[in-house]
Amino acid sequence: MDQSLPPGLYIVATPIGNLGDITARAAGTLRGADRILAEDKRVTAKLLKHVGATAPMTAYHDHSDDALRERIVAELGTKAIALVSDAGTPLISDPGYKLVRAARRAGHAVHTLPGPCAAIAALTLSGLPTDRFLFAGFLPAKAKARAEAIAEIADVRGSLVFYESGPRLAESLAALADGLGSRGAAVIREISKLHEETVNGSLADLAARYAGAPPKGEIVIVVGPPSERAEATGEELDTALREALHHMSPSRAAADVAAALGIPRKRAYARALELGAAG
Repeated sequence: MDQSLPPGLYIVATPIGNLGDITARAAGTLRGADRILAEDKRVTAKLLKHVGATAPMTAYHDHSDDALRERIVAELGTKAIALVSDAGTPLISDPGYKLVRAARRAGHAVHTLPGPCAAIAALTLSGLPTDRFLFAGFLPAKAKARAEAIAEIADVRGSLVFYESGPRLAESLAALADGLGSRGAAVIREISKLHEETVNGSLADLAARYAGAPPKGEIVIVVGPPSERAEATGEELDTALREALHHMSPSRAAADVAAALGIPRKRAYARALELGAAG
């Protein structure tokens, strides 16, 4: 039998496909909650039936107003309220951060129950570097805004993760190819479901593959980091340092040149001192 829950807000990660991925703690929290905030009550009803939870549901999503949030926060002093999204971890490209912020400001307890997240799961399937990554959510729908968003993150030295829908996939891949060049990427869909699929290739090749053939299901795009810049030659370093030393100190010149050429600052500074001493 599940124990009663202390009052507060419970952020509950739910399966992104396979219902068996729900944790025992998450299932117990849903059964013990006084109320469940659901993005789409029809979707969440299936999960609640699976775990045997009977708490009443309230719709909470991007279009929920401030008045509803205030009513929820007012109840947190006496009730255990669970927040779920349709799938995965709430607040990751889903509504919820305003509620968490309001609950904390009001002095209520906020708990998180870690679990499935499509962005993290896709990274593990992609075969691309995972030591550094940026989750960028959904790209804008309009071409100009999409190109600007891609340009803003083009120089990030890590893998890039995006959510996308089937009908927009090819267009987004083509825009990524235009903005990022010939990078390796992966399209991952239907994670943990029967038809889970990971397709690797260059951005341009993937855009061509899905043009006119939009896939079904929930989709994640993972793009590999930019290739490392070739090591600057001694001649390139000297030319850049001599120009910088005309109007900068050796330390400042070394810092600026190192950043521009993508080399260690120590190398640039040592050479700047040598050039300075040589006159």
